[in-house]
Amino acid sequence: MGKKTLVLLSGVLLLLLVALVRLADPAPVQQVRLAYFDYLQRLLPRPAADLPVRVVDIDEASLTALGQWPWPRHVLAQLVENLSAAGAAAIVFDVIFAESDRLSLSNMARDPSLVTWFEQSGLGSGPDLPDNDLMFAQAMQGRNVVLGVADIRQGGLVDYGLKSGAVEIGLSPASGLPQANALTGIVPILAEASAGIGSISTNPYQEFGVVRAVPVMWRTDIGLLPALSMEALRVALGQSTFILVGSGANEAIIEALRIGAFEIPTTSDGLFTVRFRRDDPALYVPAHRVLEGGPDLPPVIEGHIVLVGTSAAGLLDIRTTPLGESVPGVSVHAQIIEQILLGDFLYRSDLTIAMEFLCFFVLGGVVLAVMANFGPIPSLASGLTGAGLTTATSWLAFRDHGIQFDATFPMAGGLVLFGSVFALQYIVADREKRIIRRSFSQYVSPEILADIERKGYDLKLGGVEQDIAVMFADIRNFTPLSETMSPTDLVALLNELFTDLGENILHNQGTIDKFIGDALMAFWNAPVPTQDYRRKACLAALGMRAAIGALNTRKGIAPESQIAMAIGLSSGPACVGNIGSRDRFNYSAIGDTVNRAARVETNCRHIGCDLLVSDDIVAGAGDLAFLMAGRIALKGQSGRAAVHVLVGDADMAQSADFIALAECHDRLLQCLAQGGANSAPLLAECQTLAHRVDTRLGAFYDRIPQRAQDFT
Repeated sequence: MGKKTLVLLSGVLLLLLVALVRLADPAPVQQVRLAYFDYLQRLLPRPAADLPVRVVDIDEASLTALGQWPWPRHVLAQLVENLSAAGAAAIVFDVIFAESDRLSLSNMARDPSLVTWFEQSGLGSGPDLPDNDLMFAQAMQGRNVVLGVADIRQGGLVDYGLKSGAVEIGLSPASGLPQANALTGIVPILAEASAGIGSISTNPYQEFGVVRAVPVMWRTDIGLLPALSMEALRVALGQSTFILVGSGANEAIIEALRIGAFEIPTTSDGLFTVRFRRDDPALYVPAHRVLEGGPDLPPVIEGHIVLVGTSAAGLLDIRTTPLGESVPGVSVHAQIIEQILLGDFLYRSDLTIAMEFLCFFVLGGVVLAVMANFGPIPSLASGLTGAGLTTATSWLAFRDHGIQFDATFPMAGGLVLFGSVFALQYIVADREKRIIRRSFSQYVSPEILADIERKGYDLKLGGVEQDIAVMFADIRNFTPLSETMSPTDLVALLNELFTDLGENILHNQGTIDKFIGDALMAFWNAPVPTQDYRRKACLAALGMRAAIGALNTRKGIAPESQIAMAIGLSSGPACVGNIGSRDRFNYSAIGDTVNRAARVETNCRHIGCDLLVSDDIVAGAGDLAFLMAGRIALKGQSGRAAVHVLVGDADMAQSADFIALAECHDRLLQCLAQGGANSAPLLAECQTLAHRVDTRLGAFYDRIPQRAQDFT
């Protein structure tokens, strides 16, 4: 499996895995999403507006003025009287009245320890004494007063008689509402006198934390119980019935709640998402101010829905909003009513969730495709661009339409995908580098190896055709020398010799293909392109000649036994790659160019030289010192091939002696091409000049008379 295919396949599997995690929606994923929605609200809270909603606050100042809570209910009766007189459209208590008022004289007279005192005092018996609950109920009678109950973990249900009706549209939407199995009770006389009863609970799971969404209604065994805010709005509007709108295709799905002309969108399980504004002191009216009455009260109360609650810290009704503010619980109900009156809703539908998945797959697909084809940096750039567009889309959808589009899922999923695929690519690349280093470290220079590792993704190891220069080198006089040495010494000498020769090849950016007994093969311009590769091959050959001479001198080998070498060079197209079985292979080159180099090397003895190159080598290294050696027949190939003797480097090519030799050599070749008449003087002159350039050229000129066919 190729690296690109592996990256793509792994990326697709990761995409599906991340999508499955999102479908499972574990708690950490939910918390990140909710925190993001909170952040959007902090950036763009609902603007404050002058709306007919007020909170009568049982604040610290009121507790100081009227005493600790709970207050006697005749005080609350006076509160209702004053609010009604000021023109309140509805009075809503975010307070539990589960038990009779213990401060009523009628209740106190029933206390066994106080019965005698009451009888002796002449105040009368219990039934004759004032009842605070009765006074409170009388104050509520005929007025739009809403009382609250709360969902509790244990207990039962008291059928106190729900004040509202409910109509369901769709496939049983009410069955999808949160279930309340136990509720706090209400003193019967108060429940009967009230105009409405609603739930003050803001969390269907009875957990403390940030208030983000509240149920619009609850399922109970005594019927559907509306939220306190919904019941307050119903009573203020003079409506008798809620309309619960469900799905026409799926059972137990809630889409909206209608109260008169207001349609309130909900989540599928009946939750209303609150869009908060900053807490505003103008919302609150201290309870002691209401009880004092006065002409300044009607302007702030008339026509308003008035909720009664507490901001006193000791009464433990403080909630945290997505804006990071701690506010009285009653203000949450007030803000819900405000939001409904404004029609400023937050939406999050199944279509929105589907778009989040689509965005994730598109963003992940782009990151994956760019990573596989162009690498991590372009992939990161494309991912960041996609993340920016996703965030901008989410922001605009929230700002302009109130749509809660979760940008964290596409972005976090894309980040996980990028990190995982990048790590996989790093592992694969590291593995490839190890393979490459293991495969090439023995026969390429460190510079080339570093270049291979840098460009490893572009390297094709299966076999690629390209132009290369090929060298075959064969040690001469090795057999006579081996007869005078022990095998151990011979191997040591051979290793030392090949080390010296290999250093010259690697120094000139060549690749050592193989050692074959007392011969070696090398090539240039592979596995990575090498500039002036034919010239470098020639310089390596010259260096190898010098290395052999230095070895002979260093080892003190007798002249008649000294090591020599025949080197043949050729260039042209060849197939280069890992050749062998699946488990055992060698990086090598095959093709006609390789065969031609081998044939050129075998003709060194015929030519009478030690460095022989083909005509195409000279074309790429023309500044070196070459002498035309004629056109020779190469075994296995038709026709004749032009070959040249490599005499020396560029300095030698510019020397006066070599220039004189080259000019004389050219005249000799012209003479030989015309039949060779009168060639002896030119040959003798060349031999004299050659002795000044390199004494090894003597053998070359000595053989020319026997090679007349190579020059015609």
